[in-house]
Amino acid sequence: MEGRDGRRVVITGFGVVAPCGIGKDAFWAGLLGPNASGKNTTVIDGWDPLPYFDSPKDARRTDRFQQFAMAAAAEAFAHSGRPTVDPARFGVIVGTGVGGLETLEEQIQIRLEKGERRVSPFLVPMMMSNAAGAAISMRYGLQGPCETIITACAASTHAIGAAARTIAWGRCDAVVSGGSEAAATPTGIAGFHNMTALSTSGSSRPFDANRDGFVLGEGSGIIVLEELSVAQARGATIYGEILGAASNADAHHITAPSPGGTGAIACMELALIDAGLRPSDIVHINAHGTSTPLNDAAEAEAITKVFGNPGPAVTSTKGVTGHALGAAGALEAVAVLLAMQHKLIPPTAGTTEVDPAVSIDLVLGAARAWEPGPTMSNSFGFGGHNGSIIIGPPSA
Repeated sequence: MEGRDGRRVVITGFGVVAPCGIGKDAFWAGLLGPNASGKNTTVIDGWDPLPYFDSPKDARRTDRFQQFAMAAAAEAFAHSGRPTVDPARFGVIVGTGVGGLETLEEQIQIRLEKGERRVSPFLVPMMMSNAAGAAISMRYGLQGPCETIITACAASTHAIGAAARTIAWGRCDAVVSGGSEAAATPTGIAGFHNMTALSTSGSSRPFDANRDGFVLGEGSGIIVLEELSVAQARGATIYGEILGAASNADAHHITAPSPGGTGAIACMELALIDAGLRPSDIVHINAHGTSTPLNDAAEAEAITKVFGNPGPAVTSTKGVTGHALGAAGALEAVAVLLAMQHKLIPPTAGTTEVDPAVSIDLVLGAARAWEPGPTMSNSFGFGGHNGSIIIGPPSA
């Protein structure tokens, strides 16, 4: 990313927690596996937060979404090593769509059944949406900007873009970024179900002719970003580079995308401008691809208008991960980095009959070999929030 003084932003580590795999190796194996099907949610079964906390008491005093973030951050730091920068110039910018919904729901039930005096004094610090970012900053002593972005399903893509700009513009030399979400509670599921957003068939089928809604997921993806010369000076391994990022709004409807994907078109074009790239330079797109009728149609039309027909290879990993809302963009950024590392683009799991109105080059059936190049990852959220980032492979 070319900033005010040309500072380049690279990725030196990443970690992930997802239903299809905890840790980057298991996550990659999951992306190549079968789709999440049979129910309208996919969650992390048997989750154990204890390895990521100093004591069981500390773990109990954190919401599930914060636990995921701490686990992903631990792997990201183990993968990256500690950047050798002033703690005051080491920031944390993460995203979430909902925050501590599980804690809030539990404590409301306790109040109704047992009275106000039984509500936990830890309710507020556990449910607040900035809890995950705050916990990461405290665990690792990061004293730079510590911010949380809450823009529905675009949150973690926006967070990564904001983190890259913070480094490119010279405010920080390193930033931990990404997102976390754990909203598959009874009330959360009921809300999405009653607005007819969830799949009734229990299958995520992005861009499929028979798609009928998303499968609700959860998880966290955390990446470590550094200014290029800082990473080089400590001999860090570079796994990718943030080449560009963009954010805009549809200003159209609280849940439906703008007709024809006009907001998405503008966002992708802004990201290309920020990266100094042409549409033909993009080799791969990790689509938002939620498996909802309106979103997929609008995104496919937008991709075609920006990149032509057939354009870059497109995949949606939500057929495996489900839709992790505010963590989706972070999971997909990690998927892009792993696709570059393995030189394989994961298939769009669950999709068997591509919508005839869709003309994108969708990766289906099996992983596709590729020579890694500039890759765009899209996230579009309720409220009309659009986000696109462009990740490049490590420079030769």
